[in-house]
Amino acid sequence: WLFAPIDLARPHEVAATLSWHARSMVLAWAVLVPLGVLSARYLKVMPGQDWPRDLDNPVWWTLHRLFQYAAGAIMLGGLVLALLRPEVVTSLTAQAWFHRGLGWIVLGLAAVQFLSALLRGTKGGPTARDADYGMTPRRIIFEWVHKTSGRVALGLSVPVVLSGLWQLNAPRWMWLVLVMWWGLLMLIARLAEKRLGVHDTYQAIWGPDPDLPGNRKQGDRGSV
Repeated sequence: WLFAPIDLARPHEVAATLSWHARSMVLAWAVLVPLGVLSARYLKVMPGQDWPRDLDNPVWWTLHRLFQYAAGAIMLGGLVLALLRPEVVTSLTAQAWFHRGLGWIVLGLAAVQFLSALLRGTKGGPTARDADYGMTPRRIIFEWVHKTSGRVALGLSVPVVLSGLWQLNAPRWMWLVLVMWWGLLMLIARLAEKRLGVHDTYQAIWGPDPDLPGNRKQGDRGSV
């Protein structure tokens, strides 16, 4: 039963290029990207870290970049594999249109993520020249764009992945493993929210001192 395709009316016969395209995109969007998001959201202050005495722990930043850069490279590989099959790329079926259209949107948002990271500006701090805020306007815009587009991309990746599995008529065990993995990620996020909390990037780096320029004006800017 587990190894039977999800739709018994269709065969599960997939070319190697499409099979590896699917594996690449699932690895990137269902595994690496969520892990990178969780690292940035919950590990700015590590368990056991004596915050705010011990500031600017780089673990979250290292993990976030590692997961997201790896995901980006794998996405590109997966995209190339799909483009090698022009008959699939140009298919006019409703299923293909949905998967392809939403997939391009998600990849576009991923490109926004990487581009915005390159143009992120400075993070401010006690010695920042702009004593009114401590963070450059470009940095403020970056944080809003990066967080918003990242959340949208992550959310849209779910129907893209599921529609891809449906098109390939993936066996049932793949669906079950994916659903259980997403459930585990949500459980981890829920536990981390309660036990670790969410710290703003500025405060994780510079501390919560209300006299710091960034803390005086930022208010509740939200977190990754």
